[in-house]
Amino acid sequence: MGISRFVLLVFTISMLASPALSDLVLSKVDRRIYLTSHIVRISSTLEVENAGPETVSKVLLAFPDLQAQNLAYLMASPHEAKAKVKVSVVSFPIDVVKPEDMPPGVTFYSVSLPQGLTVGASFTFDVLAVFTHALRPMPEQIGQADIQLVLYQDSAYYLSPYVVKVQSLSLKLLDSRIESYTTLESTKVQGSEIKYGPYENLPAFSSSPITVHFENNLPFAIAQELVREIEISHWGNVLVTEHYKLIHGGAQSKGEFSRLEPQARENVQGPSAVRYLVAHLPPRAHSVYYRDAIGNISTSHLRGDSKKTELLIEPRYPMFGGWRTAFTIGYGLPLQDCLYESEGRRFLNMTFSSPMIELVIDTLIVKVVLPEGSSDISAAAPFFMKQWQETKISHLDIVGRAVVVLEKTNLVPEHNQYFQVYYKFNRLSMLREPLMLISGIFFFFVACIVYMHADTSISKFSASYLAKQQWEEVRVAIQQVHNIICRCLATHDKLEASLRDLSRTGEVQACKAARKSTDGLLKELSKELKPLMTFLQSSPSAVQVLSKVEELVAKERELLEKLMAKHSTAVEAYEKKSGARDIENRIALQQQKITALRQEVDDLLEFIDEI
Repeated sequence: MGISRFVLLVFTISMLASPALSDLVLSKVDRRIYLTSHIVRISSTLEVENAGPETVSKVLLAFPDLQAQNLAYLMASPHEAKAKVKVSVVSFPIDVVKPEDMPPGVTFYSVSLPQGLTVGASFTFDVLAVFTHALRPMPEQIGQADIQLVLYQDSAYYLSPYVVKVQSLSLKLLDSRIESYTTLESTKVQGSEIKYGPYENLPAFSSSPITVHFENNLPFAIAQELVREIEISHWGNVLVTEHYKLIHGGAQSKGEFSRLEPQARENVQGPSAVRYLVAHLPPRAHSVYYRDAIGNISTSHLRGDSKKTELLIEPRYPMFGGWRTAFTIGYGLPLQDCLYESEGRRFLNMTFSSPMIELVIDTLIVKVVLPEGSSDISAAAPFFMKQWQETKISHLDIVGRAVVVLEKTNLVPEHNQYFQVYYKFNRLSMLREPLMLISGIFFFFVACIVYMHADTSISKFSASYLAKQQWEEVRVAIQQVHNIICRCLATHDKLEASLRDLSRTGEVQACKAARKSTDGLLKELSKELKPLMTFLQSSPSAVQVLSKVEELVAKERELLEKLMAKHSTAVEAYEKKSGARDIENRIALQQQKITALRQEVDDLLEFIDEI
């Protein structure tokens, strides 16, 4: 479909072409098409001659619409002979124009010459056109181990609104393996280069479609979206964060992916897969990191010298055609390497696009975060781009930081030129954050001092305070009752111990003395318990627990009565010199009741202890 559309367009242009513009003639056209990556670069050297009666200052460039829609970069510059010393390139202004009486399906650009071309004069200049998505994979789907073949089509004749006296074309491929190519008159193949021409005396809008089907295994790395955030800190650092959404734009991968095959035959498996990317960072880049949504990716290598810093990164998995991934790289730069001052304004001077080599970017968004308090903001770049401003709230900000947002679509490495963001900034604004920190710490300590010296207790006359006080008194009384009952139980244990001594020694008098001592202790404890019970019975706050406390006291008294009865029975039996078995039988029933009562008392003590 793509081939037929292009051929049909070229045929339509040829049929509907108007007569040539009579003022100019292209004396010589030397066109070179570089197909050595997935980015197509066409370098043309044009020698233009003024054959008209008037001075001419503009030259028209023509591209078919199907080709122009993939045009990413266009530059015209003076033709320089090859020399060892490189000179700075000065480009000529280029504008999109719509001249009258021109054939449809053609996009025209106007190049403004540095000086008007007088009658009979000639001028030679170079034109660089860079195209994206111009190579079509053929076949569109390949296996994991297959090579990648691509299709490229163009015209062997230079599309021009002027008469062309002499022209030639050369296509430089990545590899000498060529599946097929269009053969015309004066066609030569030398290794990985196909040459067409020279062709002479061609009328305006001449065209002759050609198609080249060849091997290109370079990975088609395309960033569908790249967001670069450049944050300026006047404390000495510029932080750069780049978020990539990457896709392999080559032939789609078919079949199931196997990790075993690449490991077994690494040299032949996945020749067109994206295995690594190389980024050329500024020389003094530091704190470099590479991560994705999962976390840090360790497959990266960083090396550099005084001229550059090279970051080689490997995705978590080799990317085949149609596969996608997303990751983030970040680094810091010294402030003095990027920020300058001129005429009372500061300006950031950095490269606009990605540092990745041979990366096509469908959409690029650059966000420059300026220090809080910046004003009189503007941006400048050597090409058109959308721009607007936003506000970002960060730590220790009051009104937020101004953010200059720049957006451009369809970018290639040639767009990685320097751009500038100008703004004004008062040096006193740098004291804003330190003063906020100092003030915050100061007010924190003042608040602590006030809190420590303030009476935050509840009013002693409020109902809640009184209720709390009453409950505290009840809780103390219950705790005292608990302690007294525990002491009573300890006295019970002494009484039981005297019976064990009686069964071992038979000394009745010692046992009676122990009981007499126990009676005295229990009477003292009973006296201590009486006022506590009276208080609890009179306190409204003890209503919920009073029943359990009274039950505990009653059970303890019942337990004491059973112990006393057991003691009396055992002493009387020993005085009558009854046998041991007879004594055990007489107190067995009493012992069962004592054991049950003791368990009930322990349970009640545990319940009250929780209160």
